[in-house]
Amino acid sequence: MSKSDRLVGALAVALLLVIALPAQAREKNYHLGRKATAAEIAGWNIDVRPDGKGLPEGQGSVAQGGEIYDANCASCHGSFGESNEYLALTGIKAKLNHATTLFDYINRAMPFPHSKSLTADQVYAVAAYVLNLNDIVPSDFVANRQTLPKVKMPNANALKPYPGMMSVHGKPDVHNTACMKNCEKVVKITGSLPAGFTKNLYGDIRDNFRGLETMNEQAPPKADLPGSAVAGKTSAASAMPKVMTASGCTACHALDHKILGPSFRDVAKKYQGNPGASKHLIHKIRNGGAGVWGSIPMPPHPDLSDADLSTMVQWILTQKAKK
Repeated sequence: MSKSDRLVGALAVALLLVIALPAQAREKNYHLGRKATAAEIAGWNIDVRPDGKGLPEGQGSVAQGGEIYDANCASCHGSFGESNEYLALTGIKAKLNHATTLFDYINRAMPFPHSKSLTADQVYAVAAYVLNLNDIVPSDFVANRQTLPKVKMPNANALKPYPGMMSVHGKPDVHNTACMKNCEKVVKITGSLPAGFTKNLYGDIRDNFRGLETMNEQAPPKADLPGSAVAGKTSAASAMPKVMTASGCTACHALDHKILGPSFRDVAKKYQGNPGASKHLIHKIRNGGAGVWGSIPMPPHPDLSDADLSTMVQWILTQKAKK
């Protein structure tokens, strides 16, 4: 018997011993968290397979998707999916080999920065619209858990696993040859995300799974969670309205320095003395856009109330530059 055969045999015996253990022994409490509830597991179990397994109930048409796309997606991806700043959506026929992958990605990651905020019907509709943009489905197509897996993508048979990584019979990527010569003595950071970008992008994770609580038995105070403008600070930003952190504003904007967008103080300075500033900024935040501060677009926030928008804008306009 070879060494590898003996190893496989030993692993099999170990597995059988674990299976044979009494349930009480297998479920021993090591005081590490608690069991996830069925609702919590369902909130994270959102992956969709190529054959459609995992798709939820619901449906959406191309026409419905156009309206949802214009409100949530066009500011970044372009009115017809032609964006050069973000991922262009008019070329997905060469990038995806399964239509269900499109649903999976939209459902888990879009729209920025409010992922998982769309209902299943809305995700189906946007997927149908994007597929129609690429001339893959007709304009009367309705996407659901039966029709979407049947869509034949032009690139269905073109994507193959990379042999070196995905197959034991392929050519390996490396040959386990260590260099250990002329090594760098000083590690230099040559690039990084803007300060606070990852910390403030989504805020409290409990708000991103349609109301599901986290699996922690004891969550930290809300002020200590990512996205809180008051966590560990007593600066002028501590008076920032909560709706601004909850809406993801601080992922792209800071009080006194540029991140992806201008600082709040720069915005206040630009519109100082402008009697129409409040109305203009409310419209800008609600509808999104680009061009005033650069080519990177600001996503729309159509779900914000008039009162919330007014609160945000009034706070921004009162920020004064440091002397």
